[in-house]
Amino acid sequence: MRAAVLEEHGEPLSITDVEYPEPNPDQVVVETEACGICRSDWHAWQGDWSWIGASVPEGQILGHEPAGVVAAVGEDVETLREGDRVAVPFHLGDGTCPHCREGRANNCETVVPLGLSGVAPGAFAEAFPVREADFNCVRLPDDVGFTEMAGLGCRFMTAYHALADRADLRPGDWVAVHGCGGVGLSAIHIADALGAHPIAVDVLEDKLERARDLGAVETVDVSAVDNPAQEVKAIADGGADVSIDALGIAETCRNSIACLGTRGSHVQVGLTTGEEQGRIELPVDAMTMQELDFHGSFGMPLVRYGELFRLIAQGTLEPSAIIGETLSLEAAPETLAAMDDYETVGIPVITEF
Repeated sequence: MRAAVLEEHGEPLSITDVEYPEPNPDQVVVETEACGICRSDWHAWQGDWSWIGASVPEGQILGHEPAGVVAAVGEDVETLREGDRVAVPFHLGDGTCPHCREGRANNCETVVPLGLSGVAPGAFAEAFPVREADFNCVRLPDDVGFTEMAGLGCRFMTAYHALADRADLRPGDWVAVHGCGGVGLSAIHIADALGAHPIAVDVLEDKLERARDLGAVETVDVSAVDNPAQEVKAIADGGADVSIDALGIAETCRNSIACLGTRGSHVQVGLTTGEEQGRIELPVDAMTMQELDFHGSFGMPLVRYGELFRLIAQGTLEPSAIIGETLSLEAAPETLAAMDDYETVGIPVITEF
């Protein structure tokens, strides 16, 4: 089968033939119908995350935002059959640890990141295996398409968990979103859909324009102002209630915290680059005196998929609106490289394998 393989960090992915996977007893093999290209794939391609012991090995098949059809079933799998339409979260849990049993599989003690670990080949391929398939595969409702699910996968669901669960977003809250890539635009749309007032913060006008289309009530062009955090405070009548760093660089993280009002909540979604290596200086005295909350947010618990699907069925959420373009597997290397300069708008999704 064909796959896009990381042969060398920073070099174009190689479109090549690899062996078709066979399922282990606990696994299924899913034939890929759609898979998003995420900034986390870019981090992996760059060789980031060595500072947390998670650098992705060369030879890895990337891709962690998939939807597809079960093509083969391991002998111990009980709940899935060939032909089932499924989504697969990027954080593959074991289903047995305390976090998994509490419904927080995104915090699994033995989590294996799909497409980002040598033991979990990803979905930039015609097919891929899924460990502990009974636990990790999520059946797709008939009214959710494969491309739509790929748009929901990683970035959209991460933004939903960040706002609805970690920040406990309420209608009427002012929400600042720093960085309007895929996860940032998802946060704009979700905040608007849940009755909040999103403010988009970015340096590129085309991304700010897309944010306005998705519900941003105000935008801040960082390249045109001296102090983005003060601009947000002026718009939000003293400061945002919730702010998200959707990019993961020192500037966006600090601006996110600085734009909050008293007792506001910052949510860190973006992972850092080789420049920060996981460490950013923060204004802890101001955070203490203003009683600001700092939350990390990683993926989304599997038990929350049902609520997302209901909101999509009701028309409240529309993950397909975040999709920037659909493309072929051959276009994956060039699209990934375009993220060097933040050139992609919305979520690019591979639909031709």
